[in-house]
Amino acid sequence: MTMHPLPSSTVHIERPPFPSMSPTWFRFCLITCISVCIALSGCQTLAQQVKDKEDLLAAAGFTVQLANTPERVASLRALPANKFIPKTKGSDLTYLYADPVVCNCLYVGDQTAFNAYKKEVFTRNIVNEQQLTAETYSDQWDWAGWDWGAWGPRGWW
Repeated sequence: MTMHPLPSSTVHIERPPFPSMSPTWFRFCLITCISVCIALSGCQTLAQQVKDKEDLLAAAGFTVQLANTPERVASLRALPANKFIPKTKGSDLTYLYADPVVCNCLYVGDQTAFNAYKKEVFTRNIVNEQQLTAETYSDQWDWAGWDWGAWGPRGWW
């Protein structure tokens, strides 16, 4: 029984489907995609940030005036968006906050409402810092299962 080699046109050589996709390159792409997804999931959009701020404004005592007429829309567009504008009329101080994007409205409040808003923002910042500090310094990792060898708690020092 003699074995004859097959013609070269029928010889099949196994090749990877994507020669440029080495395992290292694939891992890099996978880790990059996962990192980007995690980073973007933690971000707040501008609309979400403005909405949070508007919730605080309403809770602090600012009143909402909708821009439901063409004149109001035009005057709302003339104001700087998402910024506090102090206005004085006689001896009264009023704060305006224009939102032409999310609610198409104007928030109007006095000094008491503005102070309540600032106090709530300050309190939230303190709470966020305390939470971040607690998360940073909490040691929830169980190190007992790790064999440190010479570098462990009873190491060479």
